[in-house]
Amino acid sequence: MKRKKKNQGYPWKFSSVGGSVRVNITSGEDIAHLGELDRKLWTVLSCPVQGLEFDPKTLAYIDSNGDGKIRVDEVIATAKWLTDVLKDRDLLIKSEGLLPLAALNEESPEGAKLLASAKQILSNLELEKEDLTFEEATDSVKIFEKTQFNGDGIITPASADKDDLKALIEKIVEVLGGLPDRSGVDGVDTDKIEAFYTACADYAAWQDARTADILPYGEETEAALAACEAVKEKVADFFMRCKLIAFNPDCAAAVDVSVDKISAIGGEDLAAAAEIGSYPLARPNAEGMLPLGGGINPAWQGAFAALKALVLDKDFPKAKGISEADWNGILAKFAAYTAWKDAKKGAEVEGLGLDEVKAILKADKKAALLELIEKDKALEEESLSIDAVGKLLHLVRDFYTFLNNYIVFKDFYSKDKKDKAMFQAGRLYIDQRSTDLCIKVQDMGKVGELATYSGMYILLCACTSKVKNATMNIAAVLTAGDVDDLREGKNAIFYDRAGNDWDAVVTKIIDNPISSRQAFWAPYKKMGRWISDKINKAASEKNDKAFGDTTAKLDTAAAAPAADGATAIKSSFDIAKFAGIFAAIGMALGFIGQALVALAKGVSSTPVWKILAIICGIILVISLPSMFLAWRKLRKRDLGPVLNANGWAINARSLVRIKFGATLTSLAKYPKLTAVDKAARRRARWRRFFWCLFAAIIIAAGALYFTDNLKCIGLPFHKEAPVEEVVEAPEAEAVEAEPDGEPVEPAEAPAAE
Repeated sequence: MKRKKKNQGYPWKFSSVGGSVRVNITSGEDIAHLGELDRKLWTVLSCPVQGLEFDPKTLAYIDSNGDGKIRVDEVIATAKWLTDVLKDRDLLIKSEGLLPLAALNEESPEGAKLLASAKQILSNLELEKEDLTFEEATDSVKIFEKTQFNGDGIITPASADKDDLKALIEKIVEVLGGLPDRSGVDGVDTDKIEAFYTACADYAAWQDARTADILPYGEETEAALAACEAVKEKVADFFMRCKLIAFNPDCAAAVDVSVDKISAIGGEDLAAAAEIGSYPLARPNAEGMLPLGGGINPAWQGAFAALKALVLDKDFPKAKGISEADWNGILAKFAAYTAWKDAKKGAEVEGLGLDEVKAILKADKKAALLELIEKDKALEEESLSIDAVGKLLHLVRDFYTFLNNYIVFKDFYSKDKKDKAMFQAGRLYIDQRSTDLCIKVQDMGKVGELATYSGMYILLCACTSKVKNATMNIAAVLTAGDVDDLREGKNAIFYDRAGNDWDAVVTKIIDNPISSRQAFWAPYKKMGRWISDKINKAASEKNDKAFGDTTAKLDTAAAAPAADGATAIKSSFDIAKFAGIFAAIGMALGFIGQALVALAKGVSSTPVWKILAIICGIILVISLPSMFLAWRKLRKRDLGPVLNANGWAINARSLVRIKFGATLTSLAKYPKLTAVDKAARRRARWRRFFWCLFAAIIIAAGALYFTDNLKCIGLPFHKEAPVEEVVEAPEAEAVEAEPDGEPVEPAEAPAAE
């Protein structure tokens, strides 16, 4: 249907989709004129980039400012760029991953660049043809693997013509790590080259500062320092114990190794006893001398022997012991060497060795490497244009599909079940049904608040995948089936669009009607639950009361002494109470029987259609209000609030009406069974019989109750009592007087029958 809007030059086409009038995008010209479409007519004003089942690269190309939201202006800008560089705009409607070179607009400067780049890609791939596929345009590794330079500012060994430069690039990558080049090979950029040569210069200068003045023990200085560090703390501990003995001789036993301590571990394997290492390095003494000739803790003899050979024998060759001052003097010798070590630079290239580092500095190939970088950067514009061809192929394939999910919601309302909206995350299986209307949720709290206004029955689920080691939340909408067995904490299985399975747990339920069928039975189920709750409550109260009375009587009886030392327990059986109970039960059964008999008498002369009309009327009185309310809500179910809660800016209603909703949820269908357990079939028949009998009694009682109010429709449930005929008494005849003269009284008239 065509309709030309006032003040709008382009003749847009409109149709009714999902309860709203929406514009149709059916041609490349429609896409070219998107900027003229009134924004009030757009279904979506903004949508998030995250959480959509759509190529993330395509979304990134449309989201030009990279803020994670795609707005109308960005969609219009993308449409303008596409229709400017393409001569054949209807190519976008086909949504194919194929770009004929003839479809590019050479009159557009951008189109001309894209055409040249497309031809360059085909040349790099050594292909001779007049079209470019999506795979060919987006595989940068194949495009650049045979090229020396590709404009990304990174050079690889293949970028150099000379072997020494190739080897140098390989060394830099080995030492500092490489950067991925467009060709797929690791290479280096300007920063890596500068950092490498700086590290080489720093390391060489640091090594040159290593003179004899800072090496107190020559080439063994490093080993000597390590030997001192190994026993440094134990030596300090020894001298402190000696100071305590000098301060107070009475504490000598406390700071020395006692025989009791050694006796306590005497039964263990002393060679492996770790406690021995915690004993003093040597037996402390008041003189404060560390013995050099022996008397060292067995656990520390090896470390002390290394110290003695590298340091003590050189500084004190004939001494029997050293003082704390001597030890501090030894440590002071390492101050200059330690400062030199702390000033170390260029450690990154230390693995090459000092000779190799100096050879690299002497060759000085830095300028040659930087020149290669400049040659590579000279092709930057051409490379970016090649990248633009990849962008073009992404949008040629995906942009029309995106518009159908942004402006029209065409994929969501499609009759073809293979078409899915980009916000549909997958399929949830739960309670013998599956639903395809599942949406990824970023903020569960916000969805729980706003989704209530959607009028839909929604399960908020937390999903976990151990295979992918990931979690996510979804909102699953149910549009068919019963909800009796659905509850929070129920487990389910969710399959994403890629076919991966996730463990799902229902965390919250947003309750709304699912179907008219559910609404029809809802009053009866509520009544059944109410009766069940009342019975359970009454039974529980009676049970608690009976248990309390019994225990109280037993406690009283046990506490009260009985005659002759025996406890008299009064029987709790009261024949009068039980007689009353039996009488009440009999009266109830009698009332039901009388009601059934009265009903049978009342309907014996009533036509069958009137009886059915009464039953149907009662059912409608009970179920019709619930069904009517459910019908109104089902017609107004709107997906908009759910999407709004998930970051969308929905601009039009997106109704999920009854007929369409039935296509989103699939119920289990079972075949007819040929072999059935006969005993189970009999039990099922008896259950159905008793339920039908119960329903018949309820309906009969209701019909009997309403008969007095239904006389207006001519139902002869109450006949008028027969009018008794009045027999008039015959007139009294005159009676002659008796001989004695007394008159005789006339006989009384017979009573009317």
